[in-house]
Amino acid sequence: MRVTIDILMADKKDPVFSRSVVEFTAAANEFCKYAEHASEIKGNELLRIFQRILPYLYIKASLLPALDPVFEDGNENFVTESDWFRIHDTLRDKFGSADDFPEISDEPVSSSDTVVLSSISENIADIYQDLKDYLLLYQTGTREVMNDAVWECRQSFEDYWGRKLVNSLTAIHRFIYSGEEIEKIDDGENNEGDRDTSSWFMTRRQKEWGNNGK
Repeated sequence: MRVTIDILMADKKDPVFSRSVVEFTAAANEFCKYAEHASEIKGNELLRIFQRILPYLYIKASLLPALDPVFEDGNENFVTESDWFRIHDTLRDKFGSADDFPEISDEPVSSSDTVVLSSISENIADIYQDLKDYLLLYQTGTREVMNDAVWECRQSFEDYWGRKLVNSLTAIHRFIYSGEEIEKIDDGENNEGDRDTSSWFMTRRQKEWGNNGK
């Protein structure tokens, strides 16, 4: 018993086991749970759920401690391409006409530029990929692995999915308070010429992270 108490006391001083990390982990788990069970929830209700989860997740991610990685190599990835498409396709079907929204870019836009569409389902699937990998790594119980999972998740939040989260929340807010109702869409009718298909699965991440020297 004494040994267990000493370990618990030591853990409280370790940033890997800090309250901010534990609370972020709980928020990430909640997010992934709803993404994985989206098929059981109506589209309008699902939008409301993510409207509440996304701000909380953003706050908790912003409070993650700044750690240094232990290993030189990157963490193992568990989410597969089929996992990504399963989450994406289910959400896209649920969100229907609410899914697509004009891409919010950091680059200046001229009046002649074609509006590029992004989608809530695509962004949530991307966020899910990072958070599910994080959860599976953090749950290993190996301190070094957990440390690098927190480090990588914070880096990814700052460079990648934090912006996707904010953009999706903006689109969800606009749709909920527009008074519109979700309508089913046929993806065969979508104009893929105006849609940024470079984002499918890992392509956009590799491009963006490559530009950042990753």
